[in-house]
Amino acid sequence: MSVWLHIALWAAILFGGAWVFRWAGQQLPNPRPRPYFRDMSYAVAFGFLLAAAALYWTVQLYFVDRVVFFRWAVQGFLFFAAAGWAFRLLGRHVGTPGTRKLFRKMPLTAAFGILVILVYAVVAIFADVLAPFGQEQVFERVNVLPGGNPETGGDPRFLLGTDQIGRDLLSRLIYGAQNTVGIAFVTTCLAFLLGASLGFLAATLGGWLDQLLSRGVDVLMAIPSLIFALLLMTIASAWAGSEKWLLTVYMIVIIAVLDSTRVFRLSRAVGANIVVMDYIEAAKLRGETLTYLIFREILPNAYAPLLAEFGLRFCFVFLTIAALSFLGVGIQPPLADWGTMVRDLSQFINFAGVSPLTAALPLMAAGAIALLTVAVNFVVDWMLYQSSGLKD
Repeated sequence: MSVWLHIALWAAILFGGAWVFRWAGQQLPNPRPRPYFRDMSYAVAFGFLLAAAALYWTVQLYFVDRVVFFRWAVQGFLFFAAAGWAFRLLGRHVGTPGTRKLFRKMPLTAAFGILVILVYAVVAIFADVLAPFGQEQVFERVNVLPGGNPETGGDPRFLLGTDQIGRDLLSRLIYGAQNTVGIAFVTTCLAFLLGASLGFLAATLGGWLDQLLSRGVDVLMAIPSLIFALLLMTIASAWAGSEKWLLTVYMIVIIAVLDSTRVFRLSRAVGANIVVMDYIEAAKLRGETLTYLIFREILPNAYAPLLAEFGLRFCFVFLTIAALSFLGVGIQPPLADWGTMVRDLSQFINFAGVSPLTAALPLMAAGAIALLTVAVNFVVDWMLYQSSGLKD
């Protein structure tokens, strides 16, 4: 059976089964569930059938076909869900009254996001202590297989094996948190300092300065940021020459400037709504300085949307740095970063049929990137909900 015929058959079963499910529910003799099925739309009935089919495929892949990567994904999902639930339960009973109240209102996704962010922060800060070896340390044994079993080509010293030049992959994965996440955090802070300051300045002063800054931002935002960053990083690599650390500095400045355009747009829009308030006019009549207006009057009232935007910008900066490193113009060796690890270890995916753990090596770095991105978005969604006025 061809793939398209198989897909068409499953689609026919789902669409037909949804109609039968809805019709059968309406024929039940018990009057209690009949109004529910009578008012149920076809889309809802189809959703029930789709969920049942997803559950069937999950059981099939996990217990029957025993697909290794799928089993790891399911086990990881259950582990992270349990960890988030335990962390929220702990937060409800430990801490100050304010934090306990916060955890009682917190959804499970936000608790999971905060837990992941805390774990990443601890790993990044204490990477020198947690890593068994240095990120630049090179050993004689190259391409050691993960697992630590000498009979299968492993080494007990290197639980995740070594790369093509003999560096410990576990140590580089840990140091990747320090470098990738740390540089992304610094870049995001610089982007917000630049974008928010200029945005509030344009909203407060207006006139020709507002037009000049806004049109300059329009020009920068008209070019796709990743392509523009790649072009500028290619030019910067020629300027840096053999000074690899200088290229990392160039990358921070380039990404910060490009991402500050989005922050400028938000801060200018928020600031324009604040500067027309009566308390701003009263502060101007009192003769307050421009610095006082921006940092004492406008910024506190724009805190909520900027804080939510900080989380989103951090995700975009984090992914941009990983993408540039994957392309070879981001964080430079000997510094370890996850984007470069995905590129260097990508050939190990070919060993999926022989050694699943070996094939999972590039997925570990990619998974670390994806996990932090999802966690930050969970927290940002909760913060937006908290500041939107929709909460109880």
